[in-house]
Amino acid sequence: MTTRYTFPLDQDVFKQDELLQLAAKSEHCQLLDSNGYRDKYSQFNWLLGWGSKAALESSENSFAKLRAFKKEQEDWLLGHLAYPLKDEIENLHSRNCDILNWPHLAFFVPQTLIIAQESSVICQSYIYKNAAQLKAALSINTLPPYPTHPKFEASLSKAQYLKHIAALKGELQAGNIYEINFCQAWYAQEEIDPFALFVALNQKHKAPFTSFYRWGDRYLLCFSPERYLQKKASKLISQPIKGTAPRAKSEKEDEARKQGLLASEKERAENVMIVDLVRNDLSRTAAKASVKVEELFGLYTFNAVHQMISTISSELAPQYDLIDALETSFPMGSMTGAPKISAMQLIDQHENFNRGLYSGSVGYISPTGDADFNVIIRSILYSSQLQKAEVKVGGAITIHCNAEEEYQECLLKAEKVIAASHA
Repeated sequence: MTTRYTFPLDQDVFKQDELLQLAAKSEHCQLLDSNGYRDKYSQFNWLLGWGSKAALESSENSFAKLRAFKKEQEDWLLGHLAYPLKDEIENLHSRNCDILNWPHLAFFVPQTLIIAQESSVICQSYIYKNAAQLKAALSINTLPPYPTHPKFEASLSKAQYLKHIAALKGELQAGNIYEINFCQAWYAQEEIDPFALFVALNQKHKAPFTSFYRWGDRYLLCFSPERYLQKKASKLISQPIKGTAPRAKSEKEDEARKQGLLASEKERAENVMIVDLVRNDLSRTAAKASVKVEELFGLYTFNAVHQMISTISSELAPQYDLIDALETSFPMGSMTGAPKISAMQLIDQHENFNRGLYSGSVGYISPTGDADFNVIIRSILYSSQLQKAEVKVGGAITIHCNAEEEYQECLLKAEKVIAASHA
């Protein structure tokens, strides 16, 4: 039987890192951390769940299984949607296998769940009957002062990248696609401590949709700035990102980069295309005339980068639920391109790897059916069994893009994860 207790946040009863160190020992663990970022859609400061009262892992007929699992459990569900889930939604097939072998979809009911809000912490646990029991379970181990930082190697040379971009521009000229998100991968073969590396990187990134996630021997260290889909009551919110500029050291140069991003016709065109795609995705489950663009070309500043973010909303029609909304909008348009199916077909033809969990999503589903899911970018994926780590990054390719600039933007994004881990 679950026990629920609340205590004031200012008592500082628990340190998040101490809790995560305990949680990371469990085969099922998920931290969702906003790193202090608040907007009108924010639900909490951070959420941490671990231990598995029940679990679902699926790579076939996954949405139907999720619907049944959700109905059966009527509890908090934490988990992921992996990019190859697209093959269950559309008539698609990935030619490359996912080396880390993430299931298409997986969710667990946490044995212990902690939600940190503005002024209090809520704990719900099937294991720890009160705060004192939980405090006693915390490890007294200290963090390694210098966590192992993997040394990554690119799977694609610059010449190969430029060759793919030239071929994709041919598809754009032919009108087969309007935009495509083309990615490349970096790999490292060595043993790392995912928990220690996550804590070190999170201090540098402080991204609003950060996640530490463990499913068996596989780990996700995610420092994402992007929301894929939120459901609150009957309202859906999606916030695609298109448009990135690196932070500058001086305030004057930093402001110039922000204004340059806002003024960029290329970035605005990319953003508009994805907004239209998301509008179309949400309209498939929306009540009549309820799809709205609440913000276009919003400029947001984070620790590492400036981002151009738009916000699209809809009201779910009565005959649809969260599972329908996920099935009709996944994968998110910002990670595919437009038209979505044509873009995904070309992605599978040109990328020399399976995206696996990258370009997918992690998040929660509450007992009431509310939910919030991120976009898995700016991430390290790791298997402790294989001792293999992956970093994947991409960018939007349009007819007017400069291939050299796109390549440099990919390096910038990769550097924010790879180089930061060596700093």
